[in-house]
Amino acid sequence: MSETASRLALGIDRSILGQPWQWRRASADMGGEGLAPDDLVTQLLLARGVARADVERQRLPTLRSFMPDPSLFRDMEAAAARLADAVEGREAVTIFGDYDVDGATSAALLVRLLRALDVPVGAYIPDRLMEGYGPSGAALVRIGEAGSRLVVTVDCGAQAFDAIAEAKAAGVEVIVVDHHQCATSLPDAFAVVNPNRLDEAEEAAAHGNLAAVGVAFLLGAALLRTLRARGFFGQRPEPALIELLDLVALGTVADVARLTGFNRALVAQGLKVMARRGNIGLAALMDAARLTKPPSASDMGFALGPRINAGGRVGKSDLGVRLLTTTDPNEAAEIAQELNRLNEERRAIEAAVLDEAIAASAACANAPVAIVAGAGWHPGVIGIVAGRMKEKLHRPAIVIALCEDGIGKGSGRSISGVDLGAAILAAKETGLLVAGGGHAMAAGLTVAPGKLDALGAFLNERLAADVERASGGKSLLIDAMLAPRGISPLWCDAIESAGPYGAGWPAPRVATGPVRIVESGIVGTDHVRLIVSGDDGARFKAIAFRSADTELGQALLHARGGRKLWLAGRAKRDDWGSRPAAELHLEDAAWAD
Repeated sequence: MSETASRLALGIDRSILGQPWQWRRASADMGGEGLAPDDLVTQLLLARGVARADVERQRLPTLRSFMPDPSLFRDMEAAAARLADAVEGREAVTIFGDYDVDGATSAALLVRLLRALDVPVGAYIPDRLMEGYGPSGAALVRIGEAGSRLVVTVDCGAQAFDAIAEAKAAGVEVIVVDHHQCATSLPDAFAVVNPNRLDEAEEAAAHGNLAAVGVAFLLGAALLRTLRARGFFGQRPEPALIELLDLVALGTVADVARLTGFNRALVAQGLKVMARRGNIGLAALMDAARLTKPPSASDMGFALGPRINAGGRVGKSDLGVRLLTTTDPNEAAEIAQELNRLNEERRAIEAAVLDEAIAASAACANAPVAIVAGAGWHPGVIGIVAGRMKEKLHRPAIVIALCEDGIGKGSGRSISGVDLGAAILAAKETGLLVAGGGHAMAAGLTVAPGKLDALGAFLNERLAADVERASGGKSLLIDAMLAPRGISPLWCDAIESAGPYGAGWPAPRVATGPVRIVESGIVGTDHVRLIVSGDDGARFKAIAFRSADTELGQALLHARGGRKLWLAGRAKRDDWGSRPAAELHLEDAAWAD
């Protein structure tokens, strides 16, 4: 028997979605087929690539075990020393952030830390529509004229050559704290702290998957260490940086950073801080999102993050950072409710743009990268739409909103194994883009009139081989086989200790069955809702999101009372009823007879 055949789960070599199901790790590596119930967490860790010798460290990811020395990163010491000078001199500082969640949390972290050190500090978040992404020279000069001669950019600045040069000429010093990919040269800033600098040492570059808020956290640690060495805390208490980990966790998850290594420790510990609800703004946002229990990584990604993003997408760009830094419960409640309202507005706009973008993608059905453009599309939702397209088309997608002057503002999302950020940066360096940058999984761009076709040809040629490799041999990886009765709150609770789960650290996927569909129907926005029954007499709910018009959704809707099925997906707790239950979030199915 071939190795591929031996790894087939349930012998399924072609599911309804046309893919084989395979165990995430070979049965020989797992110590037996599937998972050993008495050592579930260890098996899940091994299945995610953890070496056996490292299991105990990974089982309980702590900062002590994973946090790098901030001094590893180029310019970190210089940045920390300059900020320490500002602290000791009570010098005005402005934090210039991006308008997304990573930017808002990065800015809020440094504002709250500097505020605790009695620094006169403020935040500046550019308007997405009026100012665009990143710092402009005009904005930096205005900040300097208003009295702040030191600016720290967070989640932006790595490509702001002209803006930072203009600021320097006006006597404004700029520290860049970013994580986006850098060019061969760097802006002429006072310091550029970015693990993705091309001249970064190997040990520091290994942390290139940090979100900007993770880099800001390390800068905060370096600042406190510098002040400690100067004796600054001899007569005053040192701020508890660890109490800001709720912001770090939120920004890391919302930016879809890989939850491995240090990131996993940041999120695991940040969830504990968030559960204490010490940040008034976050607590108000959790209330607005109706989160009554301690939040999970999933809650941050699907409930809290989108609401903060809504301010920068379709509302006021500074609402997120204002919420996360306020000390007034009434203000926090008002902003949280406004963000909740804006999020509903964003959903409606997104749905309309998505329909048009999907229709437009038919023109590039065979291209490695789906690139679509449209006039009148709201620039605030194109990133989300690109993500939806990527999920639907299983290839990188770029959505471009065309302005009245013909300039296109675009946002792209990629698939694992295809570095979209590097491709966008290369396109910029060849003159195809006015501006552009990002990281492997996401990028933004500005394209001049008449350059769209050339840009598409460049990206498709550059990424074709990577997309083919990433898409080839696609299979659904299964962690465990459960009887239908095993889809239960007990299982959901048992796997939580191997989390937090997210990008790069997937939640366990289970296969279950055989089952018959007892009830089926469409709910919400094209979601297929099921009640299924197993041969063991157990019944549970299942849902396949956004699948009503897909091959999977149609098969499920027409299988009621008929053929038996194997189901695959992720079991989630369902606490809405009178007693705890579990439901399966479906990703695929296969005929069992």
